[in-house]
Amino acid sequence: MQLRKLGRSGPTIHPMGVGAMSFTNFYGPTNESESFAILDAAMVAGVSLIDTANIYGQGTSETVIGRYLKANPQSKDIFKIATKVGITRNPDGTGNIFNNSANHLEQELDKSLARMGIDAVDLYYIHRRDQSLPIEEVVQTLAGFVKAGKIKAIGFSEIAPSSLRRAHAVHPIAAVQSEYSLSTRSPELGLIQTCAELGVALVAFSPVGRSFLTDSPLTFQAVQESQFLQNNPRFIEPNYSANINVVKPFQALASDLGMSTAGLAIAWLLAQGDHVIPIPGTRSVNHFKQLLEGASRKLNAQELAAIHEILPIGWAHGDRYSRQQWAGPEAYC
Repeated sequence: MQLRKLGRSGPTIHPMGVGAMSFTNFYGPTNESESFAILDAAMVAGVSLIDTANIYGQGTSETVIGRYLKANPQSKDIFKIATKVGITRNPDGTGNIFNNSANHLEQELDKSLARMGIDAVDLYYIHRRDQSLPIEEVVQTLAGFVKAGKIKAIGFSEIAPSSLRRAHAVHPIAAVQSEYSLSTRSPELGLIQTCAELGVALVAFSPVGRSFLTDSPLTFQAVQESQFLQNNPRFIEPNYSANINVVKPFQALASDLGMSTAGLAIAWLLAQGDHVIPIPGTRSVNHFKQLLEGASRKLNAQELAAIHEILPIGWAHGDRYSRQQWAGPEAYC
């Protein structure tokens, strides 16, 4: 297993992290004991990066993490906590707005620190850019938090390579978070290369394709119970059934290799660059252990070629986001 760096001057960490959106009910019902079990399993496996956001469950995810840290003080020396800011709900509840103003960022940072019971976060991301503000100005605000000791490193989520270069010219950026998996390959069109050039970690969310790249993809009935997925193009018929069928040979390949499908998807991601760090989310310890298989398996050229033959670039049916869900991420291709 090859350890990874969280940015050029950041800490050395396990090659996989934990996406803590799953500590809320976003993908299905969960509870604190299930979330604690995932964090226990992460401790045992040496997985240290825990990725959350102030908007996940409107503070629920951060609160759960804070309760775990309080109940397990030793975990504070092991876990590297990343959280995000910049998305708020419209007052009328009709959608999201993006706010990167200095006052908002600091107020929300203080709330996040209080919820988690910590003095500083290891990595503080802008969740979505507020296009009304120059990115250089936003980085200056974040650099002030670094100087004040409230955060240790700066990150951005879903930004274009050109935006990353502008931000990095003001202050070193430790990580960019973007959706990246065998079903979403757009980071290969400039982002993964720019991150490698600048010494920035590419933190990959949804690395198993929101369940398609697993042994047990979400059923169509389960999709209907998720407000997000029921409106996502890849999970709407006929795309849903088409994607289920396309991944069957990939599932068979994983079985032939003695791995879980999720583990093979993680192993593929890790083979795309030493700076790539997947952060799968899960509510199941058994699934978490399957994901971990990928962190300890180095794929050879023949295995990678077999994967590319089965799932070539562009295989997925449907866009990764609906038009409404595309609000915020920066398109660059």
